[in-house]
Amino acid sequence: MSRRTTVLACLVISSLLSLIAATPAAAAAPHTDWDYVALGDSYSAGVGASGQSGLCLRSANGYPGRWEAANDPKSYRSVACSGATTDTLRLTQLWPLTKGTDLVTLTIGGNDAGFASTVISCTLSSDSACADTVESAMESARDDLPAKLDATYADIRRKAPNARVVVLGYPVLFDVTTAYCGVGGMSIPKRKSINSGAVELNKLIAARVRAAGLIWSDVADEFAGHGICGASPWLNGLTVIPATNSFHPNGSGYRYGYLPALNAALG
Repeated sequence: MSRRTTVLACLVISSLLSLIAATPAAAAAPHTDWDYVALGDSYSAGVGASGQSGLCLRSANGYPGRWEAANDPKSYRSVACSGATTDTLRLTQLWPLTKGTDLVTLTIGGNDAGFASTVISCTLSSDSACADTVESAMESARDDLPAKLDATYADIRRKAPNARVVVLGYPVLFDVTTAYCGVGGMSIPKRKSINSGAVELNKLIAARVRAAGLIWSDVADEFAGHGICGASPWLNGLTVIPATNSFHPNGSGYRYGYLPALNAALG
């Protein structure tokens, strides 16, 4: 190949690469064409953020509402509800799903494992009793939750066969780098017991998500350094008014924790 030919070839290749680099969005389906449905429990309803309303305590400041506001999909509906389990999700939340649904997001499994009651019990009990309570909850989850998750994911896939289904995990709740956790705050041993339960629960859910061929999004990295008792928490500790906010993400947790994790899962 002559020098002139080589130079021309390099210019053509360089121009093509520049065009490709300059128009990455053209290859991706715009989110404005998507029909989006949010399912799940309180972590998907937005409990813990401002603006909660209705019996399900949904808030536009949860991660689904924030994603909708940022991406302006063709349609958006949230049927996520505080207190939802796999059973109630299958009974009451699947109706908006269709063959035309493009995106489904959810958090589910925490209430099946009794995690909220476990955390409250730990608040009132000794270190050893807390450890026993967490282990008992996880033993029950190991036995019963996999089949419930499998059935839930199968129902979602059956109702929305063409959708991207993103299942998000739960944050590790507590910072354990400092002994002080406010008046009435939990001891480090209690915090470690609860955190270990959250890690195991996430691993269990992730395994079933992958087995179902859905998209798993772990939020642990996003929330790292922002646990309850830390200097900059993205989660509410024990809250008196409203009590339902206890141990749920605050506005920062949904904005800087869950929303980036969802965006990363979607690529």
